[in-house]
Amino acid sequence: MSQTRLSDHVYAAIVDVITGEGLEVGGRLPAEARLAEMFGVSRAIVREALMRLASDGITEARRGAGSFVKSRPSDRLAAFMPSTELPTTLGSYEVRFVLEAEAARLAANRRTPQDMADVEEGMELLRAALLSSEPAHVEDMELHRRIAQATGNPAFMVAFDALHADVDKIMRAGVDISRSRPPEVIATMLREHDQIVDAIRAQDAEGAALAMRWHLWEGRRRLMP
Repeated sequence: MSQTRLSDHVYAAIVDVITGEGLEVGGRLPAEARLAEMFGVSRAIVREALMRLASDGITEARRGAGSFVKSRPSDRLAAFMPSTELPTTLGSYEVRFVLEAEAARLAANRRTPQDMADVEEGMELLRAALLSSEPAHVEDMELHRRIAQATGNPAFMVAFDALHADVDKIMRAGVDISRSRPPEVIATMLREHDQIVDAIRAQDAEGAALAMRWHLWEGRRRLMP
C-alpha cells in the first residue's frame, strides 16, 4: 500500500475514532504515537493524515498540546459516502478553491451576453429546486458548470468534469444536510450563489472569485453539524 493510500486509511480511521467514540468539538485526539500504534503505521503517516484533516477543517493542531476536534462530519454524510471516501471527496475542495474561484474570476471578465443568460437561467433553476422538495444537486452542478463554461476556456470544463463524482456526492449531501436544518440555511445557500452571479453580471472579477471561494468554504462547513 502506498504512503498516500496509507494516509487515506489513517484519515478515515481517525474520523471513525471521532464519530465512534463520540468525541465532541474541542475533544483531544490520542497522541500521534498512540495513533500510530493503533493503526500500525509510522508517526509520519499519522502526521500526514492529521495535516489533511486539519486542512479539511475537521481537526486542529495546538502547539505543544496535540490535535483536537474542530468539527465533526455530519452523521448524515454516511448516507452519501463511507468514511473511506472522505479523504478524496473532501480533498476535492482544495482543488475547487483554486479551479472554481479562478473560473468565476474569468467568467466575470469574459462572459458574453449569452453566457450571462445561461448563468442566470441556471441560477433560477437552482432557486426553484432548492425551494422545492426536489434533490437540487443536478441544478447546483449545472450552475457551477455554466460558470466554468463562461470562462471561454474548454480546459476548465475538462477539469471540472474530472471532479464530477466527488462534487456530485458533496452536492447531494450538502442539500440533504441543509434541508435537515432551519430554513434559513437554504436561504443562505441561495444568497451565496446570488452573490456569485451578481458579481459575474457586474463584471466584478475579484468579487466573483471571492464570492465563489466563500461559497465553497461555507459549503464544506455545512457538511459538519
